[in-house]
Amino acid sequence: MKTLKNYIFILACSMFMGACSSSFLDSEPITELTDANFYKTTEDAEMAIVGCYDGLQLIYAEGVAFPVASEVLSDNTFGGTGNTDGLGYQQIDEFDLSRSPSDLNQFEPNWKNYYKALYRVNMLLLKLDQIDWKGDVAYRNSIEAQARFLRAYFYFDMVRLWERVPLIIVPTKDNVPQAEPDDIYAQITDDLLFAAENGDEEVSPGRVNKWAAKSLLARVYLFYTGYYNKTDLVGKVSKTQALQGLEDVISSQKYGLVGTSNDGKEFKDLWPAASSKANSAGDGLETTYVGKDNKETIFAIKYNITSDYNGNTDGNHWLVMLGLREQSFCPYGKGWGACTVNPKLYNAFENGDKRKTASIIAIQEEGLNFKNSGQREYTGYSIKKYTPLSLPDGRDVAEANNAVNFMIGQFQDYVVIRYADVLLMAAELGSANAQTYFDLVRQRAGLTSKTVNQDNIMAERRFEFAFEGIRYWDLLRQGLTVAASTIAESTTVLNGGVQATKTITQQNITKTRGFQMIPYNQITLSAGVLTQNEGWK
Repeated sequence: MKTLKNYIFILACSMFMGACSSSFLDSEPITELTDANFYKTTEDAEMAIVGCYDGLQLIYAEGVAFPVASEVLSDNTFGGTGNTDGLGYQQIDEFDLSRSPSDLNQFEPNWKNYYKALYRVNMLLLKLDQIDWKGDVAYRNSIEAQARFLRAYFYFDMVRLWERVPLIIVPTKDNVPQAEPDDIYAQITDDLLFAAENGDEEVSPGRVNKWAAKSLLARVYLFYTGYYNKTDLVGKVSKTQALQGLEDVISSQKYGLVGTSNDGKEFKDLWPAASSKANSAGDGLETTYVGKDNKETIFAIKYNITSDYNGNTDGNHWLVMLGLREQSFCPYGKGWGACTVNPKLYNAFENGDKRKTASIIAIQEEGLNFKNSGQREYTGYSIKKYTPLSLPDGRDVAEANNAVNFMIGQFQDYVVIRYADVLLMAAELGSANAQTYFDLVRQRAGLTSKTVNQDNIMAERRFEFAFEGIRYWDLLRQGLTVAASTIAESTTVLNGGVQATKTITQQNITKTRGFQMIPYNQITLSAGVLTQNEGWK
């Protein structure tokens, strides 16, 4: 077992060396340095790409972060939060503007930050040719590949949240109208194809590479072809090509499943809270956590404890939303009680599936004396994969290690793509090794083989990637009818300890086509150039 000191070193300090700290740049566009003295040297290029990664941290720092929204929208969780809070998360959860009519701009901070991040990327790409690369073409291509991957990532979030958004690939202050989804997906695809061809082969913490690009391209392919009922990705990537990219990742031998190959680990060791407990002395934590940037991590958004209120957005600002409502039970830290887990998910795991207890805090089963009088939509279950950590004395781990506070100082990375996802996507796309890939994931979970087919793969993905921001999009890509009928339900929850009926209707999901409200402020500012999505008018 590692001591608390080593635990923090693994979770925080190791990240600091490899990631993208806001200490390099604040949240304003890097072009504030002016063209006269910047974008000249390879050192400038390095600082600029760090600024682009800083934008990656920024996009989820305010508003409703994409990983949180993805779980609220899914059948994994309800909106939750505090019993006296506003009903914004219920509006999202129930696809119903009337649930909280005044919440017209919940995603506006995200909208703004996506475009701030895109400005940085677009400016760097525009200035590549004025940099003196000293003949190092490979390094130039690497910088471009990283920037284009990030642009693709930003737009893939945005096109799934809002579908039609302004497609901006050069710096501009113009009032740009919304683009059609095919045009957005074409740009995403072009950027990822370039990154897949020109990205680095090496695995470097905090940096994307060609393997990440190939993996994300397959995810884009699956969502686009599924939701829009197409056979290829905007005429640029076929099923065979998407699969080949995944096979390339697998054959590279750069990655592997944690908990296999006699490494002494298991699924729970991927997650800080699931692998931690009070030490024998009762004054700290001991953990079997495998650490950040482990062999299963293909792409992660990096965080550390150094966020502040002066423009540094290094911390995981959204993790606090998922913590137990204002109460801590070592190793689980306090938070705002969003995304209460649907008991249907807890009860759906197969007997013996190790992912169940690694993914979900079962409050009663774990003997936690949780007082639910302040909790909305209490179900008895909370998210364990992504939750703040607390010490035996109740202190938040981030605060105990000099974070400004527990709200912005959380340091758990968001692992966007794991190797398990590559295996299951390859199986879904018809790999000759589909059964082997499928069984590897199940065996790690402590389960026996099952016939590989589309239904079983989708079910497996539900349990493997619960609370990782994937389930809703997996449902939606099976068709709007499938998503709406799966998510819709009427059940009983506890609001402030009092029974209440929770209803999500299929009709509400269908009328929005699964997309979210464009911030009304942005529509107003555009003088009507932007138009609102159906179901949110």
